[in-house]
Order: sequence, then C-alpha cells, then structure tokens
Amino acid sequence: MERFQRPQIIRPPSESRSYFLPLTSGCSNNTCAFCSYYGSKLRLRELADIKSEIDALALYKDKSVYLPGRPDVICEIARNWDGKRIFLQDGDALVYPLEKLVPALEYISEKLPYVERIAAYATCQDILRIVPEDLRRLKELKLAILYIGLESGDDEILQKIGKGVDSRQMVQAAVRVKAAGIKTSVTVILGLGGTGGSERHVIETSAVLNRMDPDFAGALTLIMVPGTPFYQAWKSGSFVPISAFQSLRELLALIKYSDFSNCLFSSMHASNYFAVRGTLPQDKTNMTRKLEEMIRRQDPSSLRPEFLRGL
Repeated sequence: MERFQRPQIIRPPSESRSYFLPLTSGCSNNTCAFCSYYGSKLRLRELADIKSEIDALALYKDKSVYLPGRPDVICEIARNWDGKRIFLQDGDALVYPLEKLVPALEYISEKLPYVERIAAYATCQDILRIVPEDLRRLKELKLAILYIGLESGDDEILQKIGKGVDSRQMVQAAVRVKAAGIKTSVTVILGLGGTGGSERHVIETSAVLNRMDPDFAGALTLIMVPGTPFYQAWKSGSFVPISAFQSLRELLALIKYSDFSNCLFSSMHASNYFAVRGTLPQDKTNMTRKLEEMIRRQDPSSLRPEFLRGL
C-alpha cells in the first residue's frame, strides 16, 4: 500500500492557530481550472494512522512528552496550537468516508476533550451526499464550521471552471449545513469572469451569496497558477484578467449588493489587493465608503504589491 504523504498546509486565515490534522491529501474535485489542486490525486489516510497522530498530539499537549519515531511536524504544529481548534486537511476533508470520519471525530473528543471546534473545507458535492441526520451527528462531534468555495454565482462560469455543480446546488448545500447547526464560511473569487464577464460575475455571485446567507464570507482575487487551464488561457490571450482597481470595483459591488442576515465579510486573504472587514449589514456604509475612496484615488501605492500576493 502506498504510504500517505502529509499535504502542504493550505488553510483559511482564521485557522492560523488551529492544529492541522490530515484526513486526506489532494481534492476530490480536482478539475477546477484556476486551482492549485487542479489535477491532484485524492488520497485517503488510514483511520489507524489518524488515531496514532491524535495519540501523539495528546501526549505532547497534556504531558509534554514526545515519543521518538513520530513525525516532527506534530510537535512543530502543536507549539503554535491554541488547544481549542482543529482543522481537518486537505482540500475537502468532508469527502473522507463517513464510517471513518465519525470514529475519527469521536477519538478527538475522547483524547482531546478540551477541543472546542473542528473545521474543514468541503465541496458542495461532499455536503449533498451526506444526509441531514448525519450532518447533525457531525455537529454533535464538534464539527462547527465548513469552508465552502462558491467562487461564482454565474452558472456559465461554474461550468467553465469545472466546479461540477450549479448555483442552485450551492444554495442547497449551504441550507443543509445551516439546518444542521454548522456554520458556513463561503468564499468567492474576484476576477473569475475576466474583463468581459466581470459585471455578470458580480451580479450573479451577489444574488447566490445572498441566498446562501453565510455566517462568514470571504473574497479572494484570482491568481494565475502555473499548470492550470486558466494560466494557459491567460498566456494564450483567450482570458484577459481584470486589473487591481477593477477587482476593487467587484469587491465594492459585492458589498453593495449584499443582503445578509448577519455575516462577517472579509477580504483579508493574501490574494487581495486591499483588505476590508466588517459585519454586514451593520458595517456596509463604512466598508463601501473606504472602497469608494480607494477607487477614487487610484493610488497604486495603497495596494498590496504583486510580489506579496499569494494563495
């Protein structure tokens, strides 16, 4: 059997103090044309191996004991761990078979009872294949938040990027997660429509995002990743990216068109040229005013430099 290789840590900004526990490597939906996971192979970790890491983590955390022969990365991550949160890797850890996922979460509760919250990336497909009662069971086992990539509400763009679902299914998934009592954090990607599809991308994405009504929402800005179809389209000239200030206009429109119950909205991700953060609808006026001033000034020095942008 091929040995499981621990994946690189790719996580949401809000999980910086979490312990990163791999259940999988890669992503089940490896056809997204813009994504660094494009073409990756999904690998599942053996449950016994996961439990062994949990044992090692508990021993280190509770007794400051580190057993030889265990991966050094366990201690390296644990040193920065807040002891409260665990983030399940990798690109969509919710794809891990339910008959193994439940025992893994039960083992976390047994060995690390002080953990308050477990989080994971999840695709729409992952969510819709799990029946509501099983999602509620995962919530009981402290799965408290799922990070879902909407990317765009434009069905033409979703088809073009190889997302594998449409906007209607995205809304269904968000509704199912929220009904189980699990919080949703939904990401969208500025610039996915290019210069020609920018307006439609923003309008459709705003409409779908409002229907999903997430607890948290984050905007990223498209970055061309070598080896992906989007990168090749950019190099060939068939895809024309929006400019930095056009991305701010898209961000401004998303906030202006927002109609959430109560959502913490952020563009703090490193891919973005400018960061705003606030609770919508309460902070809409302040957030839009700040972006409008940035767009009016057109000062490149106020933007994040290209060399500091990243995924």
